Order: sequence, then C-alpha cells, then structure tokens
Amino acid sequence: MLPGRGRDGGVVRRACVLGTRTAWSAVGDGEFFCPGCGGDRNYQRLNGRRRFTVLGVPLLSRGVTGPVVECAACRGHFGTDVLDHPTTIRFSAMLRDAVHTVALAVLAADGTCARPALETAAAAVRAAGFDDCTEEQLAVLVEGLAADTGRVHGEPCGPGLVIELHEALDPLAPHLAPAGRESILLQAARIALADGPYTPAERDALTTVGAALTICTDDVTRLMAAARTPS
Repeated sequence: MLPGRGRDGGVVRRACVLGTRTAWSAVGDGEFFCPGCGGDRNYQRLNGRRRFTVLGVPLLSRGVTGPVVECAACRGHFGTDVLDHPTTIRFSAMLRDAVHTVALAVLAADGTCARPALETAAAAVRAAGFDDCTEEQLAVLVEGLAADTGRVHGEPCGPGLVIELHEALDPLAPHLAPAGRESILLQAARIALADGPYTPAERDALTTVGAALTICTDDVTRLMAAARTPS
C-alpha cells in the first residue's frame, strides 16, 4: 500500500497493484569472508527467479537473477566474486606458508646456512605462525631442498625453486596491501643480510620473491637497500 492524501487532507492508502517478487533457492553453501560483517561467516549461494505480481500475487515469470551469495549472519547479498577472497583462517595459513617458503629460498641461496641467518629466518617463520620452528629444522629443510632439486648452495634460483615461490606467493599477493607485500620482501632481505652483504645468489632469490609479490624492479632495489638500515 502507498500513502496519499484525501480531499479533506487526511492520509489514505492506495493499493500497490503491480510489482515484482524474487523467489530464491539455495544451490550451495560454505564459509566465506563477509564484507558486511567483516569476518568469517557461513553463506548460501542462491539463484533467483523473478515474477511479475498483481496485488502481491505472483503471476508471470520475469526471468532469472543471480547467482548471489547470502551471509547467514547479516543476510546481506553479494556478488559471487566475494568468494575469491580467502577466509581469515585461510589467509593466515597462506601468509604463514609464504613466509616459510621465502625463508627457505633465501637460506638456500646463502649457501652456508650461517647461524645468524638461521636465527633471523626462524624468528620470521615463528612470527608468521609456525610457533615451534627452530633453526635446526630450517637447516635440515634447506639440505633436503638442495637434495631434491639437485641445486648447489649459492647458485641462482633454479626452475624448481622459482615454481615453489610462485606457488606460495601468487595466490597471496592480490590479497595483500602494498605494505604487506613489501614487509615479506624486507623480511627476506634481512635474512640474507644477517650473515653479511648480499651474494649474487641472494640478490637473485630476492628479485624472484619481489616478482612473485608483483613488486616492481625499482621498488625491489629500494627495499633491498632499506633492509640494510636497522629498523
């Protein structure tokens, strides 16, 4: 009903004769990061069918609409591209794995696995979420990485290590702010500098990390220089 005014100035109501109504049906569900709630929530994926109504009674089909994603908490409707954003739990796991992979790549490039570099790398990996990571564990993993790939310590990144870095960083990079991407590269640079100046192999590894994080070459150079300055 729509409000109006009669001749005497009083409010009267008029019937809403024509309209449309959408009937939603669920075609899937899961968990996602809800932009309306700002956190992880359950969702339903819905398809809709629109109908022309007369006096509120659905009569003729007006076609389909959607699909949309409906939050189980706030009931907000969002486009399906919202599912491309990882949940908070998934994002944390992606970040943790990325830092771990980058640390191993830089240590492998170092060639010596010197204690200062191992300590810096282990601290970064623990801060990212691997609470029980130790220097000894990283040293063993670096040796295993060299054995699996046939790569000699101190040489530039081989194809296998480049692939591993891209597999860890490519899915993460679009969901990181520029400062977040730079932070990962700075951590890697500080691991490389922990036992002395950059070696050519370490520079190559850091350049590969920067490329996987979609950081331009000039910014990679700037950040590698900034890492020399104590924070």
